[in-house]
Amino acid sequence: MNKDTLAINAIRVLSAEAIDKSKSGHPGLPLGCAPVAYELYAHHMKFNPLNPDFANRDRFVLSAGHGSMLMYSLLHLFGFGLTKEDLMNFRQAGSLTPGHPEYRHTKGVETTTGPLGQGVANAVGMAIAESHLAAIYNREGYPVVDHYTYALCGDGCMMEGIESEAASLAGTLKLGKLIVLYDDNGISIEGDTDTAFTEDVGARHEAQGWQVIYVDDANDVSAIAKAIESAKAETEKPSLIVFKSVIGYGSPLAGNADCHGSPLGADNTKALKEFLGWTCEPFEVPAEVKAIAGEYADLGAKVEKDWNDMMSAYAKAYPDLYDSYLKAMNGELPDLEKIEDLWTFEKDDASRGYSGTVLNKLYNYVPTLMGGSADLAPSNKSNIKKAGYYGADSREGINMHFGVREHAMGAIVNGMQLHGGVRAYCATFFVFVDYMKHAIRLASLMKLPITYVLTHDSIGVGEDGPTHEPVEQLVSLRSTPGVKVFRPADGIETTAGYISAMTGDGPTALVLSRQTLPRIEGEGRREGALRGGYVLRDCEGDPDVILMASGSEVGLILKAYEKLTECGVLVRVVSIPCMELFDSQDPEYIESVLPYHVRARVAVEAGSSYSWYKYVGIDGEMVTMDTFGASAPAGVLFEQFGFTVDNVVDKAFSAIANNTYFDEDCIGECSACDLDCPTRE
Repeated sequence: MNKDTLAINAIRVLSAEAIDKSKSGHPGLPLGCAPVAYELYAHHMKFNPLNPDFANRDRFVLSAGHGSMLMYSLLHLFGFGLTKEDLMNFRQAGSLTPGHPEYRHTKGVETTTGPLGQGVANAVGMAIAESHLAAIYNREGYPVVDHYTYALCGDGCMMEGIESEAASLAGTLKLGKLIVLYDDNGISIEGDTDTAFTEDVGARHEAQGWQVIYVDDANDVSAIAKAIESAKAETEKPSLIVFKSVIGYGSPLAGNADCHGSPLGADNTKALKEFLGWTCEPFEVPAEVKAIAGEYADLGAKVEKDWNDMMSAYAKAYPDLYDSYLKAMNGELPDLEKIEDLWTFEKDDASRGYSGTVLNKLYNYVPTLMGGSADLAPSNKSNIKKAGYYGADSREGINMHFGVREHAMGAIVNGMQLHGGVRAYCATFFVFVDYMKHAIRLASLMKLPITYVLTHDSIGVGEDGPTHEPVEQLVSLRSTPGVKVFRPADGIETTAGYISAMTGDGPTALVLSRQTLPRIEGEGRREGALRGGYVLRDCEGDPDVILMASGSEVGLILKAYEKLTECGVLVRVVSIPCMELFDSQDPEYIESVLPYHVRARVAVEAGSSYSWYKYVGIDGEMVTMDTFGASAPAGVLFEQFGFTVDNVVDKAFSAIANNTYFDEDCIGECSACDLDCPTRE
């Protein structure tokens, strides 16, 4: 038995043993796909196991993330640092081998996968970034950026709509360095795929502009090798390699759905080893297989050294490009907070308009910005006017046409950011953020600094009606760990949102209005907005009531402040553009903005009430929405749903009354505005 066959069998056995030991996992895919994955790593991929972050490496994405033991076995054999003990601790607390691959957690894992189809779309984003950076930095004789992106997926990925969305765009963009390996084993959790999935996947991809290559037997490594080389030779189309495998190959459960998501068990694993002629002790491999790690450490070191030598010559030939490349790949940014231009606005605008202004200015200081909209750029104000559009014939462009593909767009920008060298953003109407929610969730898990430009944020959408008017979306995003949600009241707060997005370690959603929001005067607003919440207007001494809001409703509570002040009420106005940032401040700062003893509070926001209970408490009042909107002019809707000065004032008096106490001898009913009542405590 030659070394390659031994290594393939080692992947199968190690995967089965780890899954058996953990009493959970998915052995079917590793057993069926081991020859394909090994052939790719051993004879086609460019990487350095001793430096998994080597910039010019090929990228591999296990889109079918449930087959994680396939990847962990590969990383173990090829010397990425996973030990035998790591494999033995598969799916255990604190291990480097979690149930699905996790970016930043395990060296050699390029992206967090598991939700099917996401990985393929991530790979599309990586291929976009590779081609874009190559167009900018490569010069004759200096292939600075020159690598492939591979993804391994199964039937489940192909059933998901996100894969079709992403594949359609990849074909349109002619991403010749994208190669997807499709494990066509005909089995899903519920059994034979014929019950729900009979389409011709290859024909679909051909129609989408892909080269499609078929391999009849996944165990035929020479055919797999030929297919990969043919895929590399096609430079004008992405390639799909459709290979037939047997799920659970070599075990008594081969070809059966029972081995998809459950351990083989001791008896079936024993039978697998007998079928493969495997005699090693558990979690041990033959000496020839152990030697692979050292061989690829040497080979990878040489690959990286050759590239570094080339880069040294490139630095001398093109010093400015070299410096720009390093800054891009390192994510270097200027001190954006101190750039006065970013904080300056010439006219009142909708916050989507303020956003467009900031984005275009920001490009002067962050030239690595790259992104676009789901066919809504004119409405989202998300295009960078002085830069071109990225396309099959214009790789250097930075504006993206994603088409009406929100879900794929979200996952594609994740892949662009994961690749490195770009600062990715994307845009759509806020109500459609639900389409891309899982991509946002994964961006947060991976701590990717993606910026989401989400416009048309409320019933301010007006005549388009309730299908286009967000209500619950703010709560949904705010409840997602690690996502910062900025709903700015004007240009200053919009700038703060962008700066926070650029300098943070996770995703940021900018939730923006369609309607005009006037510029607001006030001292200390920049610092306050960057802290997520601050006092915008105040009174002498303790306030009788605190009015708080975000976005377009800040202007409303400022008007209510004026009316209440005329009535002799002591009012504090608080703007909270980003709850996540505000909640992260030290307790002293939060107390200085929202003093605990002032319990008369009113929150105003054209969205669900759920976000605000933590601030108003049991004695406070809210002007919010817990119903869907309607179709009418925006001004009519704001009045219909209670977003008026008079209603906010009434709620303020109610909050004051809720927090005004009288002794038993108090005669008669006290008016809510009788603030000088001697019996008030």
